[in-house]
Amino acid sequence: MKDIPFYKPSVDNAERKLINEVLDFNGSCKIEELEDDFSKYIGCDYSISTCNATAAMHLAMCALDLKRGDKIICSVNSFPSVAEVVRHFDAEPIFVDIDKDDFNMDMNELEKVLDKSNHKKLKAIFVTHVAGQVANLDKIYELANIYGVKVVEDATQALGATYKGKKIGSSSDITAFRFSPQMKNAIASAGVMTTNDEELMQRAKLLRTHALISDGWDRFGNLGYVYDVVDIGLKYDLNELNAAFSIAQLKKNDLFIKRRLEIAAIYDEELANCPHVSTPIKKYDHIYNEYIIKIDKNRDSFAKELSQNGIFTSLHFIPLHLLSYYKHKYNLRVNDFPIALTNYQQILSLPIYTGLTNKEVYYICEQIKEIAKNRV
Repeated sequence: MKDIPFYKPSVDNAERKLINEVLDFNGSCKIEELEDDFSKYIGCDYSISTCNATAAMHLAMCALDLKRGDKIICSVNSFPSVAEVVRHFDAEPIFVDIDKDDFNMDMNELEKVLDKSNHKKLKAIFVTHVAGQVANLDKIYELANIYGVKVVEDATQALGATYKGKKIGSSSDITAFRFSPQMKNAIASAGVMTTNDEELMQRAKLLRTHALISDGWDRFGNLGYVYDVVDIGLKYDLNELNAAFSIAQLKKNDLFIKRRLEIAAIYDEELANCPHVSTPIKKYDHIYNEYIIKIDKNRDSFAKELSQNGIFTSLHFIPLHLLSYYKHKYNLRVNDFPIALTNYQQILSLPIYTGLTNKEVYYICEQIKEIAKNRV
């Protein structure tokens, strides 16, 4: 069996056709097409494309007019980009421990933190939908209304996920999505910020390109003769090539989800009675952007043995309070977030993507069971 990477993108002639249209200056503006398609797919009023997902998150903070000393509550179990975009404003991320089963924010802990941090500087709850399993949005929005704060959703792992029949991002204050996976050398990169708030949309669109206003742009994107700058902006706009790639990926997203659900079903069945291994617990809608198991004994050596057998794995996520910057900046202790710590010591993300064959999935399961069998 050849090596099985942790993730491999799925690309066919759909992406090539749209990219060639861009190179040939043929067809409509792909950026506008992506934003229109995205709004229809999600069911939201506005979609603002960006050059990557971190840019979408940072733009969301800009749209909220975040300032120095403001506070944003976020899960300690999220990718560093979440806290990072908060810190760029010299604002403060306030971490919340997680539920041991779905790895999302623990609602009791969130309520405690909100009560403790209730202040005019408290601006938003930054929610991460870990691995593609949706967080308890009813409770989160209920608490947000009580404390008078916005909700920003990190749906970078939840494109196409639903909550009570509605797609994530369709009714939120702000949601950030991504097309590019967390790969060092991604084929393409794009982020999207969605909202139903016209004021937030207008501010985000203004700041996305240097806060620059002009008397017009021609069809090739050339700046008009007269322009002005009305704020401190950014350079986060998406280019046509990445937009073309993302349009094709968006059209296939439901197929991607369908295939991941098929793979997850095999993992669930094959690993159900595997010693030392626990499969994901599904509490809400789950599209399995990641398939995260728990290893109850020596996770690192387990991952090493899988790697020796050509199976590459990952971790989602290393809790933020264990990362050097946040640990030292806020004087955090290892045991400050005990559930996140315990989970981190056990979690292991398995390969799950469209191009993964059933034969490869069964091979992964066989290797896991073989390694687990030799644990004492």
